[in-house]
Amino acid sequence: MRTWPAIVVSGFLAGRSAEREGGSRTDSAGADQAEALHAVLASHNLAAIDEPSDDQWRIFFNDAADRDRALDTLRSRFTDLRVDTLDVADEDWAARSQAELRAVTVGRIIVAPPWDAPITLVIRPSMGFGTGHHATTRLCLAALQRLSLDRCNVLDVGTGSGVLAIAASRLGAEDVTGIDDDQDAIQAAWDNLSLNPSAQVTLIVGDLRTTELVPADVILANLTGGLLIQSAARLRDLTRANGRLVLSGFTVDEERDVIAAFGAFSVEHRGEEEGWICVTLS
Repeated sequence: MRTWPAIVVSGFLAGRSAEREGGSRTDSAGADQAEALHAVLASHNLAAIDEPSDDQWRIFFNDAADRDRALDTLRSRFTDLRVDTLDVADEDWAARSQAELRAVTVGRIIVAPPWDAPITLVIRPSMGFGTGHHATTRLCLAALQRLSLDRCNVLDVGTGSGVLAIAASRLGAEDVTGIDDDQDAIQAAWDNLSLNPSAQVTLIVGDLRTTELVPADVILANLTGGLLIQSAARLRDLTRANGRLVLSGFTVDEERDVIAAFGAFSVEHRGEEEGWICVTLS
């Protein structure tokens, strides 16, 4: 396995702490020190700089000769810092430091490593249907991301704009169905599905009480407190063994009655925002 010659520079905070006692130059010396260090390193052939803490830098080089030249320079120029050598296994620093990288947004462009690639849902605003801006929709989206949807069958009851169904598909659900008794809502969901071509969702116009539906591993129901209570028995019946119900659309005042309507199910997770509640039952 390849090892990388490195220099460990530490002691920045020691200098800052000494100045902090005076109360006038809290971090200026430390910042100047870091800036000067960057300037000196610019004239050397280095591979990368890792800053695992405010008090320490690790500077990596392609070969030991480059490291040794920089070492002599740093020790002569920065006598108040501790400068040591280190040989680091490739997977020890490269994989770990890169694993900490997160997505960055520049204007309308997002640059992301694969482990932090965001999921973008395109939802056209329409009257009466969710766009993701209401607290209950956000709570449901957050709850969905706490579940493993791989190979799951998901049913979105009262799908509206289809945002939750589309999100479930994008998050890895194998089979997703959205149902709503409002034809206009389903049309809005179809429009949004066309804007998110990577999502696969079956959309149904129908009444939950009478439409024949396949039981699901995960049921999403962002309705109202009253509708959840009225539909509780049907939703329980449609939930597969070891399945989960993600319920929202009700307030703190309705919470006890809504949860009681689902009998033996217990609260696995609870979210609250602006007085609205979302629970995951299992």
